[in-house]
Amino acid sequence: MKEVNISELERRFQEKIDNDIRIEPKDWMPDEYRKTLIRQISQHAHSEVVGMLPEGNWITRAPNLRRKAVLLAKVQDEAGHGLYLYSAVETLGADREQTIDDLHSGKAKYSSIFNYPTLTWADMGAIGWLVDGAAIMNQVPLCRCSYGPYARAMVRVCKEESFHQRQGFEIMTTLAKGSPEQKAMAQDALNRFWWPALMMFGPNDADSKHTQQSMDWRIKRHTNDELRQMFVDATVPQAELIGLTVPDPDLKWNEETGHYEFGAINWDEFWEVVKGNGPCNKDRIDTRRKAKEEGLWVREAAMAHAEKRAKRKSA
Repeated sequence: MKEVNISELERRFQEKIDNDIRIEPKDWMPDEYRKTLIRQISQHAHSEVVGMLPEGNWITRAPNLRRKAVLLAKVQDEAGHGLYLYSAVETLGADREQTIDDLHSGKAKYSSIFNYPTLTWADMGAIGWLVDGAAIMNQVPLCRCSYGPYARAMVRVCKEESFHQRQGFEIMTTLAKGSPEQKAMAQDALNRFWWPALMMFGPNDADSKHTQQSMDWRIKRHTNDELRQMFVDATVPQAELIGLTVPDPDLKWNEETGHYEFGAINWDEFWEVVKGNGPCNKDRIDTRRKAKEEGLWVREAAMAHAEKRAKRKSA
């Protein structure tokens, strides 16, 4: 069989990318493409799993049975999203347990938004509306990601995130139409989560190390700044519709560009949270590490049961 040199393999790989032909696990791919995907997909999986914690905090304190059932369903969805994504990262040759250990050691990151506390029930609305709304803005284009397993996983994830976003907006709408105290609670949640939600899209394009390469490989379809602008344009009218005020004195509509202009983001705060110095960083990682340690006996029992069944079938 004729040998094919690396430059020819790279040419064929990029040709597939340029023609929107998906890369599959058994296809040749550059090492950096593989590493980029492992980093992005594992961080995405970690974000889904860690994201269960601020919402799980409110399951026992939901205001009624309907709210509790919906929140339970949402948290369960997030666990499922993590499983889809850990499975996707395994198709790249990564070890699932190692990626989780990297999270627990602080080597791997997850979305900065989940390092903020959920102080009131209105925060469940803010997370659904703003955080899941930002996630949808980021993840819908990932359904067209150049890597097949990631793109296919995102189709179901986005459908479920859409439900989460509507659930959050409904909570905020109900509170905004309620008593003055309830509306104030909704406004306070918006005040606290607005800027962290804008930070979710990552640093400005000029400061991003990975954006351009990910765009060239069609892992991403939009830059961080483009996604952030799309989110602001979509969300500000929603806030106005339910009578809440976006906490940005510099926010204004630009007739010429057809977009909202918004104030400066506190990137010092963003980088501090990313480095592990946010309000809840330590608590989140400690909780995940404890869950793995205390769940070891369950995993061992499940493996022993599976091995026992396999022996019975082979006998």
